[in-house]
Amino acid sequence: MATSCTSKEKQKSAEKESKEQEVEQIILAAENFVGASDAKNITTGGADQTYMSSNAEGWILLDVDVPIAGRYAIEISLSSDHADTTTVWIEDHADNKDGRNYNITGNMELIGATDGFVKLHKDGSPLNQGGHKVKVHFDKAVKIAWIKLTLIKAHELTPMTLTQKTEGTAWKVVWSDDFDGTELDTTKWTYDIGNWGWGNNELQYYTKNRKENTRLEDGALVIEARKGDMGEKWTSARITTRGKVSFLYGKIEFRAKTPTNKGNWAAGWTLGDDYVDEKSWPYCGEIDIMESVGYEMDDDTGNGIAHASVHCGAYYFKLGNQPTSVIDVLDMYNEYHTYAIEWTPEGIKAFVDDQHYFTYSDTNSELAWPFSRPQNIILNLAMGGGWGGAMGMDESVSSQKLVIDYVRVYELQ
Repeated sequence: MATSCTSKEKQKSAEKESKEQEVEQIILAAENFVGASDAKNITTGGADQTYMSSNAEGWILLDVDVPIAGRYAIEISLSSDHADTTTVWIEDHADNKDGRNYNITGNMELIGATDGFVKLHKDGSPLNQGGHKVKVHFDKAVKIAWIKLTLIKAHELTPMTLTQKTEGTAWKVVWSDDFDGTELDTTKWTYDIGNWGWGNNELQYYTKNRKENTRLEDGALVIEARKGDMGEKWTSARITTRGKVSFLYGKIEFRAKTPTNKGNWAAGWTLGDDYVDEKSWPYCGEIDIMESVGYEMDDDTGNGIAHASVHCGAYYFKLGNQPTSVIDVLDMYNEYHTYAIEWTPEGIKAFVDDQHYFTYSDTNSELAWPFSRPQNIILNLAMGGGWGGAMGMDESVSSQKLVIDYVRVYELQ
């Protein structure tokens, strides 16, 4: 007898939940140690507490096997005998062939000497299934007892891709969200959560379904970053269509007001559905429809700069060669502006208020053109980090808002 689709879906859901429950924690301790910056300074032992120690700045290398791809909470137990602040961060895929440093925790600080071992933690770090070389970096002498990885959410494949027609005379809407209701439509969007730094050492903790950070007001989506909230430096929100729907080609457009003041980094962009963890990027592809940073805006007039870029294996910002363009925009803060891309098999063009200012058309190789594969849409407001915080933070600001009137996807007909 054939099994119905509904029964199959229920079975898959039950199997997934069972797997998630099986992997409550992965614990990395002395037996996972495989190397160090200075092996002579690494010790293990002690009847009451087994730990790895170093007398100076350096790193230790650990092996970890991740059975389920997903987002993890990372907790580290450590101790210090000195009065100085010790900065610690964790690198994934330390054996990668690109020479990249995949920072999956951002900088964590152990302040001064400790009475025994204390715990530091970050949420939401992405880890793919399989073996990983994990490197723990520290800038001063430290003792490390263990690292725990706890699965928060298993990676979900996006069940539906909309492929847009790119030949015709007029654009027609095929998917949209006008944010007219009272709650975010979770059949279209999901929340990314956590404070792992998001690859840029950003300051915010992205929350899930929290009115203080994500809400619908007057027919618009408000993403608000709040300082000193929930015991975090900042809270904010990041929503994505990943796990709901992805897109291939077409026109993607959103209408928004972006925040002023030094320290924020607002964005509407796409990320390849191939992304699972940091090693996936930039090979999965990224299209930045609009990015703005507060330090480029005039706090009085709201005038600012919009950026459009693409990232891929051949071109990305850490190589210093990513294709990008900028355009001056009047009063980005108080007035809505429309930001869009037109994406076809021949290339990508970006617009602000229908003014074309960016083109990318290198389709000659898979490294240069991963954009023949689906992408999902992301809207987020980050604080600090490598770009948003490049000129420091405006310490007088306690709230920042990105306001989006609508998001629409079109095809040609």
